[in-house]
Amino acid sequence: MRQIAVISGKGGTGKTSLAAALASIMPGKVIADCDVDAADMHLLLAPRVERREIFAGGQKAHIDGGKCDSCGCCRGLCRFDAISRDFIVDGFSCEGCGVCVWNCPKDAIALQEDESGEWYVSATRCGPMVHARLGPGQENSGKLVALVRNEAKKLAGERDLGYVLIDGPPGVSCPVMASLTGVDAAIIVTEPTMSGLHDLGRISDLLERFKVPGFACINKYDINPDQADRIANVCERRGMHVLGRLPYDPAVTKAMIDGKTIVEYAGDGFVAKNVNSMWERLRGFLAGHGRSKES
Repeated sequence: MRQIAVISGKGGTGKTSLAAALASIMPGKVIADCDVDAADMHLLLAPRVERREIFAGGQKAHIDGGKCDSCGCCRGLCRFDAISRDFIVDGFSCEGCGVCVWNCPKDAIALQEDESGEWYVSATRCGPMVHARLGPGQENSGKLVALVRNEAKKLAGERDLGYVLIDGPPGVSCPVMASLTGVDAAIIVTEPTMSGLHDLGRISDLLERFKVPGFACINKYDINPDQADRIANVCERRGMHVLGRLPYDPAVTKAMIDGKTIVEYAGDGFVAKNVNSMWERLRGFLAGHGRSKES
């Protein structure tokens, strides 16, 4: 089983569009949408939910009104102002630190599992997909990413599928690390801008730390060819292959509006042909390397 992550330094680079396009041409794979804070792969792949599960990502304090004598100890100790004057815990403000639990003289407070979101196993026209929805203001998205990945790997094993394609979150935070751990290759989608070059450097450092082979995709390269060349030169110095350069094409936006990938919408177009070429080059790399590492 091979695991491939598609990531980016920030949102809006075309990461999910590329991941969905790859999903439409890759054989035998499970799709894992690990951008759980702002998932949008479902907008292109229209999943049909087959399994729905609750995600409990952390704990929140709960006050037993029958035991509480309103002494105010918990309110005085709570640094997040999560306990009201009538001793009701605000779930959005509570961090689940437990200081109120440990210091309540009446043992009237307990930490309870908090429902943070949901995760799903779905069917799509491009294959099975594992995805999730994190509730507003909820944390522990890294934990949810790990859950989505593990379920995707499990599903790929059960169905004897050769790939797990991960649409990772943008940036370099904890959820990104959870998306990258143990993958066989990562595609960094960047743009020919100064911020794109800066973000590429940050993610490259992260890949080096995780010992993950990295590949770059320069999206909309033709809006600034000189900067695209600079990015390619940086990739060369870092030992990172440029997997492909995709031009700006209004058809990509039209495909999204139509709920399709660019390969489905304009399969004979330059962008779609380049995505196919990128996949062939990546498949050649994966074929020449050993077994997938466990995350």
